[in-house]
Amino acid sequence: MIELIQAGGWLMAPILLCSIIAMAIVIERFVRLRKKRINPPGALQAVFRQYKTGNLSPEYIETLQIGKPLERVFAAGLSNRNQSRGVMKESIEEVGRQVIHELERYLGILATIAAITPLLGLLGTVIGMIDVFTVIVDAGIGNPGILAGGISKALITTATGLSVAIPSILFHRVLVARVDELALGMEDEAVKLIDILHRSNA
Repeated sequence: MIELIQAGGWLMAPILLCSIIAMAIVIERFVRLRKKRINPPGALQAVFRQYKTGNLSPEYIETLQIGKPLERVFAAGLSNRNQSRGVMKESIEEVGRQVIHELERYLGILATIAAITPLLGLLGTVIGMIDVFTVIVDAGIGNPGILAGGISKALITTATGLSVAIPSILFHRVLVARVDELALGMEDEAVKLIDILHRSNA
């Protein structure tokens, strides 16, 4: 492995750095985007119980505002429970956009890594091929072994770049799908809360 890195040249360093960053992002996002951390089960029922018993104190709403993402969305609706349905929905959507933005954190970096690592690999191959042609100019083509070795070294960076880019694309799409699923779940729960509050105020 060390020999391959050395053979690939200096462009192997940014490619390997990208691989480390991508791996860290994937692990961090999979840990953060667990359903229990975002849409805890029973959250709507807990809020409804507080609402029915008249225990929606400002302190309770403040606790929700610093809680899990779904609870923050609920807090926006509860803060405007005496307003019209449109105002409640607008306040929930505003907080929802902020929450989804946080769920998508680092996914842009992961997509960028997936896009640039093949280009870095290609650049390394082009530089390597330039070196091969320099050897041809200096020594001719009498020794195919030298040329084959130079070409294989030139292709190492492309192979490494693709090896980083392919899983990065895969995990990016998986994580985007997970964010979409969690967002839909929050939206469904928020609509239920709006319906409960609106019927109670009717």
